[in-house]
Amino acid sequence: MANHYLLGLDVGASATKAVLLDGDVVRARSLRKSGADFGAAVRACLKEITSATGLEATEIERVVATGYGRRSVDFAATTVTEITCHARGCHASFPHAMTIVDIGGQDNKVIVVEDSGDRRSFKMNRKCAAGTGAFLEELANSLDTPVSAFNDLAGQAAGDLELGSFCTVFAKTELLKLIADGTPLPDIVKAAFRSVVKRILEMDPLTGNVVMTGGVVAHNPIIVDLVSNALGRKVLVPDHPQYTGALGAALSAGEM
Repeated sequence: MANHYLLGLDVGASATKAVLLDGDVVRARSLRKSGADFGAAVRACLKEITSATGLEATEIERVVATGYGRRSVDFAATTVTEITCHARGCHASFPHAMTIVDIGGQDNKVIVVEDSGDRRSFKMNRKCAAGTGAFLEELANSLDTPVSAFNDLAGQAAGDLELGSFCTVFAKTELLKLIADGTPLPDIVKAAFRSVVKRILEMDPLTGNVVMTGGVVAHNPIIVDLVSNALGRKVLVPDHPQYTGALGAALSAGEM
């Protein structure tokens, strides 16, 4: 049987992700920081995919791009919105109705999906960085602590501290006061995660099965626990949650 290689590219504001499908089987994944040159990030992902599989780029039957920088992929057959791709990517892992929460670098999405996998509704937060990956990165800079250490630090928190502001600018001022008061770093970090969760819960009711995706979720599973506790039920997470959009794009390529 002939191979059918399909490539999905999710060109996000913070990271570019690629998923290569051989039929319905994932053959390879790649991730690069998007940086200031989306095209360069896309080419780096493509090079890693072809190197890992031994394929030539010409052997890839179809490419579909999604995400903030999707129009920078000049070799894509077409582009598809990230809302549609996240819905398809999540439905491939959980084939039932669900509410998807995607925490991205620059925006958050809440997508309601029917049993069929069709999108029913969505909301997106794009007014500011509140509650996004950028919010956590700004706080990490203020705390002079790598964001990669946040999950372990939050797990050491002993208190129930909450930040009073979603706003990144105001939160910095609040952080300085907390530091001056001698507040333990783990308590501050966990408070930042609680702030993200609170912002998400205010975006839209999270009804039914809730699925969380995105880079923040991939690197900080404690945020899934916090949402689960807030909802009083288990929140689902697909394998490789940062690649859900790219997977959805690859699946879209197979439907063309």
